[in-house]
Amino acid sequence: MTVEKSPADVYISKPATIKGDIDTEIRPKVAGFITELLVDEGSIVRKGQLLFKIDQVAYQEAVRAAEASVKAAEASVASSKLTLENKQKLYEKGIISESELLTAQYTYQAQEAALAQARAQYVSAKNDLSYTEVTSPTNGVVGAINYRVGSLVSSSTAQPVTVVSDISTVYAYFSMTEKEILEITTRADDESLAELIKKFPEVTLIMADGSAFPRTGQLETISGVVNQATGSVTLRAKFDNKDNLLRSGSFATVRIPETTGDVLQVPQSATYELQDKHFVYVVKPDSTITAAQIGIMSNSDGQNYIVTSGLEAGQKIVTEGVSKLREGQKISPVEQK
Repeated sequence: MTVEKSPADVYISKPATIKGDIDTEIRPKVAGFITELLVDEGSIVRKGQLLFKIDQVAYQEAVRAAEASVKAAEASVASSKLTLENKQKLYEKGIISESELLTAQYTYQAQEAALAQARAQYVSAKNDLSYTEVTSPTNGVVGAINYRVGSLVSSSTAQPVTVVSDISTVYAYFSMTEKEILEITTRADDESLAELIKKFPEVTLIMADGSAFPRTGQLETISGVVNQATGSVTLRAKFDNKDNLLRSGSFATVRIPETTGDVLQVPQSATYELQDKHFVYVVKPDSTITAAQIGIMSNSDGQNYIVTSGLEAGQKIVTEGVSKLREGQKISPVEQK
């Protein structure tokens, strides 16, 4: 083929971390030993679904004790009320003094307060018992389970029991240098950051296995704070993940498309590597070939290399079977259409 200049689509590739729309740490509100695990890592759960249980024996006993305290307090209130009513009648007849009546009133009020406290403790004990059954606060996918049956856990445990991630929508977080951001804003003709984000091209996500995620994403935010240590800013792109292909916490590569001016391009299949250098075979006027080292841009489109040095427009190169050729070999060129 004859090498000619033409516009090219290139990509800026950046490593990215995937985060779910909601990543909820699951910790029990009460302390105890795990007696049942009802889900496994990777399980898809619904809001309110039971995840695991804490040993309930102590909490059941606390409920029974609190219930007994309520009944005892109710009996004390009934007794003190009856005493107060009797004292009231005796006072009206002048049989007892006012101080005795007031004592009966205060006793009744104290018993009512004790009943209210007992009822509150009963409600608290019932709540604690209910907390032994830990449910999912959201729809999502269960992450790594850090504690198993028999483990002692509490609200202050160093690690959560697990994390439930709502991954129907995911966000890719990646960084670009301040220089790259300034170049983008310069190309935007002094547009505001918000206007730039709206016009930012859709980005592609390359998953860990090298395949492209089937849907493109849209840039949502560019951090206004530059990391002083790295000179970079954090960006966030949003992806629809309705089929749950992407998982929160995984790693990927974000590719941001850029269109260059007229450049020289060669198919990647027309090149070969030797000691980390790229070469092509140039066809000379006498149909013999000679190897030419070329410089390339790193952000290619995956099919072609953009040549920065080593070739000139109008030169002819071999595009097929380069692995079978040798320096100085004469060939019968067929111009690629």
